[in-house]
This record gives sequence, structure tokens and C-alpha cells, in this order.
Amino acid sequence: MERKGTAKLQHLLEIEKQSQKRWQDEKVFEIDAPQPDSPGAKQEKYMVTFPYPYMNGRLHLGHTFSLSKCEFALGFERLQGKKCLFPFGLHCTGMPIKAGADKLCYEMETFGYPPVFPLSQENEKQVEDNEPIIKDKAKGKKSKAAAKSAGLKYQWQIMKSLGLTDPEIKLFADPAHWLTYFPKWTVHDLKLMGLKVDWRRTFITTDANPFYDSFVRWQFYRLKEREKIKFGKRFTIYSPKDGQPCMDHDRSEGEGVGPQEYTLIKMKVVEPMPAVLKSLEGSAVYLVAATLRPETMFGQTNCWVQPNIRYVAFRTVNSDVFICTRRAARNMSYQGFTTNNGKVDVILEISGMDLMGIGLNAPLTAYQTIYTLPMINIKENKGRNQVISSIRNN
Repeated sequence: MERKGTAKLQHLLEIEKQSQKRWQDEKVFEIDAPQPDSPGAKQEKYMVTFPYPYMNGRLHLGHTFSLSKCEFALGFERLQGKKCLFPFGLHCTGMPIKAGADKLCYEMETFGYPPVFPLSQENEKQVEDNEPIIKDKAKGKKSKAAAKSAGLKYQWQIMKSLGLTDPEIKLFADPAHWLTYFPKWTVHDLKLMGLKVDWRRTFITTDANPFYDSFVRWQFYRLKEREKIKFGKRFTIYSPKDGQPCMDHDRSEGEGVGPQEYTLIKMKVVEPMPAVLKSLEGSAVYLVAATLRPETMFGQTNCWVQPNIRYVAFRTVNSDVFICTRRAARNMSYQGFTTNNGKVDVILEISGMDLMGIGLNAPLTAYQTIYTLPMINIKENKGRNQVISSIRNN
């Protein structure tokens, strides 16, 4: 069906444009603090703020919906004769911008410039993982990163969907470029919406804005002086690549995933040491397993080991030797198990087959000695990669 004449629409848009120009010329929404003894000092005040939208893309309809609540509230209070202020912040702190820039660098290095992406994805196999992932049930199923990607796989494709050309996208390989490009368009779009903002009071976060940065630093200094905050460790999702915790909105994928707490079961290798572990004689050597059900250790009968994967032996901070996979050792190294945070000093690399039949002294079990047995369906990317067998489980 063809659309009818748009004369009414064009007339309304023209009124909108004229009104917004008048607001701008007359500085209607620029609000200054009144002098103490002036008549305006006694005028009732009203202020609204809005959570800073993140500057890794253009604003969308969800922002408009949420902003409308601030907008309508402020407009109503202005009609009540109040002195109303609406400042506006633009969020650039965190890892999504850096992650996006890094992806563009990787895609240019891997696929050239402009990148030519593979058409077929047949070689990509999705590994089924039945391990429970701890998620915050209060969060939505679809992450913000996933929502902004619109189902596109590569960062270059996401930027293309915003209407950017290849030469323009190339500039975004520098994280600093995001801080100048998207804030400009955000302010432009919000002005078209007619938002009642005092645009003199708009700002970006990060140390690119020394004024806001000093404000955040001041807050932390004062909180530390009052012993309201302290520096230390806590369980969180951590990025070894970036060397810092990786919060929900900082991740390109995995939003809502939380840390999983396990109980570590230490099973001491009984002497005499088997031939493969002879070089570790004189040390307390443990096969370590992770469990969610430590109460079942009273019925432990044996320890399953995957014969086809590689295990490593590494020395812990208290001089014990743990045997597990390299991945598990790395995870423990960030939790205070090793002398140097994040660093694993591998003493020995061992095939799972070489660990078969080793005698172990396990805690709590009724048996003086239990033994390692083969289980081929143990996955290398889960737990500590030894599985405890107990009477309850069998």
C-alpha cells in the first residue's frame, strides 16, 4: 500500500525543528546556580540524571524508552515552576571499547584490510558442555554485547551495520577514536529527540576527561580514609589477557556468568613413588580433584583419571606438589596457590596413562589406600580433571 501524503508529518517536523532551534538560541535548559540572596535562591529545585549510556555504538530505541521517563518527569516539574536541571554523562570506562578495538586489529591482521571473512563456518564445531554455568537469574538471557551485535560474528561487520565505511572503521582500531566519535553522535541524536539537557554539563568518563577522573579519584580517596573500602582479592571472573577482573558488560560474551566455588580434594600419592614420579621423591605429592559435594568423600572408592590427556606437576606456595591439567594449574595460580600470581612453574609433564594404578591416601574415606583408574569421558576443560568415585555416586 502506498503511503498517503506526508504534508501533516512534514508540518509537525518543521514545528519540532523551529522549537528546538528556539530552545537552543534562548538557552532555555541552561541552568545556573542562583546567587544566595537573589529571588531565585528560594525557588524549588528539581534534578534528574540518567545512567550513562555506553559509547561503543549509537543509541537505540531502548535508550529512548528509558530516557522518556526522565524527560517527562523533568517537563512536568518545569510546568510546576521548579528550577530543573538535567546533566548528561557518556560512559567510556571499562573493557568493551578496548575489546572492540582489539578485535578490529585482530581481524585486519588475520583477514587483511579490508578484511575478507570466510564464507563457510563448517570447520567450527560447537563442543557440548553439560557443566552447570552459574548465572545471575536477575539478568536477562541476552547480553548487551549480543544485542548490539545483531547476530553478526565479526566486529568489522558490526561497525559496517552502523553505516561506516572501511576507511572509517579502520580508525576504530585505536580505542581513543571511540571516545570522540560516538559521544558526538549521541549528543546529536539526543538533541533531535528534544531532550531538556543542559549540554554545557555533558561529559565523558575515563582519564581522557581529567575533571571527571579527579572526581572519581576523590571519592575513592575519601572512602579509603573512612575505611569504607579496601584493596584485596575476591572471587570474580578474571581476564588473564587484560590482567584485571572482567565484569559483565566488559565481556564480548558470557554475560551473567559468575564464579563457581569448588572444594579441592587432595589425594596424597603413597610411597614408594611410581617410576614416573621418582623425581618428586621427598615432596608431598597430591592428585587434586574439584567437587561440589565434599560430603560424599566418606564413601570414596577410587580416583578416575583420563588416560589420553596430559597432566602437569607444579609446586604450590607451601611446597606441596599438585598434579592436574595445565588449565587447572593456571586457574589455581590466580587464587594464591603459587608463589607468583598467575605463574605456574611446571616441574613435570605426565601422560594420564602413566598415572594409572597409583596408590592414593584420600581424606575421610574408610579405605587406607585407593587407586587411580581410567575414565575416557573426562573433559580437559572442566574442574581439575580427576574425578572422585564414591559409593553414593555409584
